[in-house]
Amino acid sequence: MGWIIALIVGGIAGWLASLVMNRDASMGIFMNIVVGCVGSVIGNALSGPLLGVRGSVQEFSLTGLIIAFVGAVVLLAIVNFFQRRRLR
Repeated sequence: MGWIIALIVGGIAGWLASLVMNRDASMGIFMNIVVGCVGSVIGNALSGPLLGVRGSVQEFSLTGLIIAFVGAVVLLAIVNFFQRRRLR
């Protein structure tokens, strides 16, 4: 049951991050889920040592959603940086 919740929370976090980073038109639901789940890993890697806060997307919590969202925004910012650099 935890992986289903992780997919749902990851999809929501990825979708919200794609709206903030203006990439919603270029991403589908599958990429939103991937970005949200990978963003959760990045967010936990950043927030654990810096803030002492951990969140999991396998159980729904507001902390886990926020950490996944912040990590997804960081991931999309990195992707945007490399895509713009490559286009020039």
